[in-house]
Amino acid sequence: MKKIAVIGAGTMGNGIAHVFAQNGFSVSLIDISQNQLNKALDIITKNLDRQLAKNSIAAEVKEMALQNIALHTSMAAGVQDASLIIEAATELTELKLDLFRQLDEIVSEESILATNTSSISITKIAAATSRPQQVIGMHFMNPVPIMKLVEVINGYATAQEVTDTIVSLSKQLGKVPCVVNDYPGFISNRILMPMINEAIYCVYERVAGVEEIDTIMKLGMAHPMGPLQLADFIGLDVCLSILNVLHEGFGNPKYAPCPLLVNMVMSKKLGVKSGEGFYTYTPGSKDLKVSTRFLP
Repeated sequence: MKKIAVIGAGTMGNGIAHVFAQNGFSVSLIDISQNQLNKALDIITKNLDRQLAKNSIAAEVKEMALQNIALHTSMAAGVQDASLIIEAATELTELKLDLFRQLDEIVSEESILATNTSSISITKIAAATSRPQQVIGMHFMNPVPIMKLVEVINGYATAQEVTDTIVSLSKQLGKVPCVVNDYPGFISNRILMPMINEAIYCVYERVAGVEEIDTIMKLGMAHPMGPLQLADFIGLDVCLSILNVLHEGFGNPKYAPCPLLVNMVMSKKLGVKSGEGFYTYTPGSKDLKVSTRFLP
């Protein structure tokens, strides 16, 4: 497997392209926006520079990685001759289904189609194609160049040889693959999102303040980041979307999103990406300040 195509040049897409390119793969990074592609390449360059400054890579590795990345606004051109296509587009079901329908028509029968979805059913996505046995979940964690885990999700029809290939490939990237089956939220978000939701309920019910909740989980449970700060980092809109998938998929009220989370998303208070969530974020500043709406 020499050529990889990554669809979507956002946070996850550029991170996935980064790790493949750094490990010697030829990567086509595809997005409908040339500006987004240029921004992605700039982010990849800056992240490689950080690795270089920390002596975690050599200068020639940085140059090789950048040379391995080609930018495309045409999906048909970008996926040509790719052995693996990884979809990392926005977490919208209909968008992903449409992309997989298109991919099914334009890539070779031997190509593996993977999705970086954090919660949408792999089986449902695979059903949009004529090759469900070739469709698999490859859920990287953010930030991709740093986080070791790849959650490998088998759809109902995923072939064992496809799973074996993705597991082997993940190891080549220096990642730790964990294979799970296709149920709402898989493992990572099925466990993580109810914890985040419960932390939000604790704010909603005024059990404790934002800082106190995060401090208790960091110092008491050895979490590197509190659940509310983590929710801001993930994106509150993404958290809400995943909770809705869990709630609808299992029909269990324990997964129902907290009304406070719903209101924050409707108010466009999405966390880091919008500049405010449970905390406020100033570009260029590492100071973490609780949003004024949650102060006593």
